Amino acid sequence: MGPLVDLSPPPTLADLLTNSLVLRQTAPYLPVASIYALAATSKALHHIVHHSPDVFRYLDLSIVRSAILPYEPLDSGGISWRAERMDESLTEDEFYSGPLRGIFHKLQRRQILQNVQTLVLDGLSVPADLVREIIAEDRFNVRILSIRETKHLNERKLQQVLRYAVRPSRPAGTPKIKGIYFFGKRDHAPAPVEESPKRKNSRSSSPKGVMSSQGAQIGAEWNQKSSEALNAALARTSDQWYQCSGRMIPKRVSPEWAETLKACEGIIAFDAVLCRGPRHDPSRAFISTSDSEASGLPHPASYLSPAVATVALGPHGCEECKSCPESPAVFGQSPSSQLPLLSPIPLHSSSLRAAQIPHTIDGSNSPPLFVRCENCLKGRWCERCHKWWDEDCYTVSAVAQRTELQQTEYMENATTDGIAPSKQSIKVHMGLCVNSCLVGEMMAGAGSNGMWG
Repeated sequence: MGPLVDLSPPPTLADLLTNSLVLRQTAPYLPVASIYALAATSKALHHIVHHSPDVFRYLDLSIVRSAILPYEPLDSGGISWRAERMDESLTEDEFYSGPLRGIFHKLQRRQILQNVQTLVLDGLSVPADLVREIIAEDRFNVRILSIRETKHLNERKLQQVLRYAVRPSRPAGTPKIKGIYFFGKRDHAPAPVEESPKRKNSRSSSPKGVMSSQGAQIGAEWNQKSSEALNAALARTSDQWYQCSGRMIPKRVSPEWAETLKACEGIIAFDAVLCRGPRHDPSRAFISTSDSEASGLPHPASYLSPAVATVALGPHGCEECKSCPESPAVFGQSPSSQLPLLSPIPLHSSSLRAAQIPHTIDGSNSPPLFVRCENCLKGRWCERCHKWWDEDCYTVSAVAQRTELQQTEYMENATTDGIAPSKQSIKVHMGLCVNSCLVGEMMAGAGSNGMWG
């Protein structure tokens, strides 16, 4: 008698997706249109898509065409929006939030909205009133919200919404939201490379100039990739907040945002943190001295109001002591309020831990996080090589508090008089470290008609 042969049919796609682990790992990679197209193929898949809470746990509407605010025609949004736009009492926020309100209405009607825990609205029209609804209304269960580079968002109104959400008298268990991506750049998918037609005249269609040639562009791209790979290797992580990335927030951050982040500490985390430099601590900063008052310049260690940290300094700390007075933040040891949310947004978990944990290349422990605001780094940070010196290792003189023109005049006068400034007096000049990058800049400008010619 021969061996038994298993004649049972192989598992189908529906059989695989009934496994919650497989479905949870697969669904975030599928666009919303693909998920609905999959549901239309069979009754079994239709039931899985519309009844499993794991399908829409991660919802990215930034790539959904119907979520983009149309201008012509005006009434191509959702059903509720088409009815509202005929009302004379329609507000500006209601108009701009029309497409998303229509989508939320459909998801709620299909009992899907309550399953969404990570919601990505990057680049869409998202007024502050809509953010208030996502945070405050019971029909939403969003834990991680991304509203980076959104349109028609009144930041002052958003700040008021957040401060009200974290008020001391709020109901227990609120707000449900734990993290908000707002300050950084949105995650862009790599654009497909389009090949030009073979018959097209490349001489007339190609842009002019040496740097616009294909070889130059490939070289610049490889230089950028090499720099990113080097930074990742030195920091042992690909997360830019833990690398020598320099300025992390492209736009200017208003002081009101610092007060908002302070009010949300321990309740709502953001993709930015407050600067913890000693000048923000009233007990450690100096208010003024007779020398600074006589010169009309602020004291280098004078108190600074709360500010958002916008500069990532890398994992190695001060150039002298390899640390900093406020001590670096370390994942797993420091409070979550000292750690920013990291990009890209986690696909398979909506927890604050998953959004903040740095992923090391070699699997070692998390690197330390050194971040500062630019005011705390004035005269201390080289914008080219990202070396910096803390307050304990380098006392910034009054010269460093002057404008670039005043610093240049000081350097020229000191050179003319034969008095070279000491290393302690100036370590950074015009945003460059004196011992390294400034020398290279001077050598590059030698022979020119500039100030070093």
